[in-house]
Amino acid sequence: MQHNNVLILDFGSQYTQLIARRVRELNIYCEIHPFNKIPNNIESYKAVILSGSPNSVRGEDVLHPDLKHIRGEKPLLAVCYGAQYLAHFSGGEVAPSNTREYGRANLSYIKEKEPFFYNIYEGSQVWMSHSDTIKKLPENGVLLASTHDVENAAYKIEGEQTYAIQFHPEVYHSKDGKQLLENFLVDIAGVNQDWTPQSFVEETVEDLKQKLGNDKVVLGLSGGVDSSVAAMLLHKAIGKNLYCIFVNNGLLRKNEFHDVLEQYKGMGLNVKGVDASARFLDALKGLSDPEQKRKAIGRVFIEVFDDEAHEITDVKWLAQGTIYPDVIESVSATGGPSATIKSHHNVGGLPDFMKLKVVEPLKALFKDEVRRVGASMHMEKSLLGRHPFPGPGLAIRILGDITAEKVRILQEVDAIFINNLKKWDLYDSVWQAGAILLPVNSVGVMGDERTYEKCVALRAVESTDGMTADWVNLPYEFLQKTSNEIINKVKGVNRVVYDISSKPPATIEWE
Repeated sequence: MQHNNVLILDFGSQYTQLIARRVRELNIYCEIHPFNKIPNNIESYKAVILSGSPNSVRGEDVLHPDLKHIRGEKPLLAVCYGAQYLAHFSGGEVAPSNTREYGRANLSYIKEKEPFFYNIYEGSQVWMSHSDTIKKLPENGVLLASTHDVENAAYKIEGEQTYAIQFHPEVYHSKDGKQLLENFLVDIAGVNQDWTPQSFVEETVEDLKQKLGNDKVVLGLSGGVDSSVAAMLLHKAIGKNLYCIFVNNGLLRKNEFHDVLEQYKGMGLNVKGVDASARFLDALKGLSDPEQKRKAIGRVFIEVFDDEAHEITDVKWLAQGTIYPDVIESVSATGGPSATIKSHHNVGGLPDFMKLKVVEPLKALFKDEVRRVGASMHMEKSLLGRHPFPGPGLAIRILGDITAEKVRILQEVDAIFINNLKKWDLYDSVWQAGAILLPVNSVGVMGDERTYEKCVALRAVESTDGMTADWVNLPYEFLQKTSNEIINKVKGVNRVVYDISSKPPATIEWE
């Protein structure tokens, strides 16, 4: 696919993926690459964006990009660290700010008739996040905008298509951020807005046909959005040569194995369901450490999947539902500004004995784009709107060791919580929800009897990509009724709590 339109160089900012998603929302294809691994085919990019960074241009650990084929050659937008980098190393001056410039600010000056700020007016809210500030513009720098506290909030370099800003246009709090990116990319850089779900489907199916020919492909379905959309793209390309395997690891939601298989039947996919729950529970006996549990589940999944794959003759390819954030985190910016917190189950870790070539139809897409692509193929809303569910399933929502009884308890609790979210019309306003079985018993009273039973935590977050998340302020009446129903109906639980932690500092899952 010849869509190499915009190159984003990552300096380790927590917002880099947001820049990419905002660019994609303009129907413009972009790619993120580490600042020190600039692609060789730089001539095929129409514009370049430099991200922010937790580093300082005044420190010893300055991140030095090689801009010789970019600066003055390509339209360039430098954000935050990028803006300070251009100033510091091109005759300007960057100094520590008297106060950390963090949070909302408003533009108090905008240069008249400036295309970069077309349709943006004084008073526009922007989001600052930096401890250094540009005191003096670089050589040939022209001031474009200021806030009350930051004089050099935006500038351009005379004689080049180089623009720099000290605020973050990619975050929601910068109200005209999308307009600014559109001004730069469409009006100044002349980038085509041709990256749409429909064009992605057409080009991907064509590419898959060319790449796979009459080869057989095996795919592990999870019931989630990513693997389902990947399956539909492959199905469009190769039909019955796609063999889908849906493994029940015994850690799925209540009735999920049966329900998902029924749903796939209606999609025309060639799916085999394999119930290996006893094998997984056996492998998890006595394991409490989260990473050990993940590894045990990963190992058994590969064994089961490999056994099933061998039943199909002449398979050449393994298909995976890997998406772009998995790829970015696995080749993280500088060997690690955005450290990998947990091991991904999608990337890497496959044994040598599965000597299959890998095909990943979704590896260029963010999660929200995957859903839009699925919608353009008329996939069911209920499937595309499903909350993300961790690969290891309920194993990482049962803190401590796993037993069949604990799985039963959590499945019952989870079913009540999720069903009530749907009944109350709250499910679609939540990005991910689930219940966690805590490794503590607490005293309770039921009737005249004293109980000493399990405590469960309910978790519901809103997010767009899982990188950051806020807890959802669910109605008290909903929580009250759900708690009562869980305690009355699920044997073994006598206490329900609601998790009100955001990410960061907490993660979405507890393990």
